[in-house]
Amino acid sequence: MSENLVLHPGQLDLATLRRFVFEGMDVTLSPEAQATLAAAARSVERIVAGGAAVYGVNTGFGKLAKTRIPDDRLRDLQRNLVLSHAAGIGKPLPERVVRLIMLLKANGLGRGFSGVRPEVVQLLLDMLAKGLIPVIPEKGSVGASGDLAPLAHMTAVLIGEGEAFYKGERLPGAAALKAAGLAPVVLGPKEGLALLNGTQVSTSLAIIALFDAERLFQAALVTGSLTLDAARGTDAPFDPRLHTLRGQQGQIECAAVYRKLMEGSAIRSSHEVDDERVQDPYCLRCQPQVMGAALDSLRHAARVLLIEANAVSDNPIHFPDTDEMISGGNFHAEPVAIAADLMAIAVSEIGAIAERRLALLVDPGMSGLPPFLVNDSGVNSGFMIAQVTAAALASENKTLAHPASVDSLPTSANQEDHVSMATFAARRVTDINDNVRTILGIEYLAAVQGLDFLAPLTSSQPLAQAAAALREHVSFFAQDRLFTPDMEKANALIAAGALNTAVAGALSLPTVEAA
Repeated sequence: MSENLVLHPGQLDLATLRRFVFEGMDVTLSPEAQATLAAAARSVERIVAGGAAVYGVNTGFGKLAKTRIPDDRLRDLQRNLVLSHAAGIGKPLPERVVRLIMLLKANGLGRGFSGVRPEVVQLLLDMLAKGLIPVIPEKGSVGASGDLAPLAHMTAVLIGEGEAFYKGERLPGAAALKAAGLAPVVLGPKEGLALLNGTQVSTSLAIIALFDAERLFQAALVTGSLTLDAARGTDAPFDPRLHTLRGQQGQIECAAVYRKLMEGSAIRSSHEVDDERVQDPYCLRCQPQVMGAALDSLRHAARVLLIEANAVSDNPIHFPDTDEMISGGNFHAEPVAIAADLMAIAVSEIGAIAERRLALLVDPGMSGLPPFLVNDSGVNSGFMIAQVTAAALASENKTLAHPASVDSLPTSANQEDHVSMATFAARRVTDINDNVRTILGIEYLAAVQGLDFLAPLTSSQPLAQAAAALREHVSFFAQDRLFTPDMEKANALIAAGALNTAVAGALSLPTVEAA
């Protein structure tokens, strides 16, 4: 049975969001939030009755804001807004992304500053509970005025339009609602605009990418330590005195992790004396500095994204205590865009240094291991092309990590003349994550292969457990065989958090929550 989340709008934390994404949770709206929404809806009724022109309530949208809409056509206004804005294109967003979008939209609306009725938010939560997932095309948002097109596709299902997935079928929105035992809503004044405006799509994409990046970061600490031991590197650069002197928090934490992971390694002890090497290459020696910077960057992104997940980001903002609606720009997703760009750079660097460690392992002059980590090299190519694959992915990430937030194209007849591009900024982090997962998977395979060549010398207990977790699924690469199946198995272990689990008895790996 899924854990139940009582939604107190504006109070979500990262731990709850992580459980919702990876484990699933049933969500109910708190009674206090229902009362707040009901009071806000009554305020909207008073505003409409007052007759003043209010953007999006009784006017057109964007460049048409000066067009006054008669009261008897206000429902048509909201419905037409949804239908006309459902102009996305591309493959549907993954289910876990759409589920988070729905939760964050309910969370933002539920704070009571958007002018929607309780039944609108409740329908979103009922759809979540029933497993009814709107079809939201992945492309078509520039991240201001919020994620209009994708949120319109979500909202279309609420009014019996659009499409949704239900019990494995892709159905018209009305049919999906009926099959789930739900009824569409008729949108009242302001409600369509409130549902469409907001940053919930870009924020959801970024948060899920953040959680995936967190697992990659943790895995990279372990694969990097495995490589360090397989290459018979020194743990001297992880001396806490060095890192305290610099003072960077992420670096200090990562150095402590490497020390703990290496502790008790018989391989390390075997070359502590009479080792002619003075310094290891940067990809081994500078791991705390690179990974620490990545950790600090991911934590900054996590802070920004958590704030955004709890934000009121539609327009105009409704203040029911004074019956006011104030037009602003909270829908502009620049905070999300810049945070996603920072994440893209951080994750790319995790992959870049991992690829360099892999290159070191396959080079006998650098690692002291057999060429390309295989016996009878020449007849066998071993890890030669696996490293080429990693290099290709690391290079691809250089282009993908180019900042999206520095781009802008005016929209809506120049009314919306600076936009954030946050939705693409967040979406492309998933592609970078996928590339880095493969790079780390190949490093995992190579490092464990290298450790096997050093037998009977053994690594530390946590690293030996991490190696054993791989060997349960992938055997020693004794001679050439199809390589991709091994990579896929290693990738799956990393995606499932198996490396974190393998070392959990020895230490807890850092998370994106602030230390």
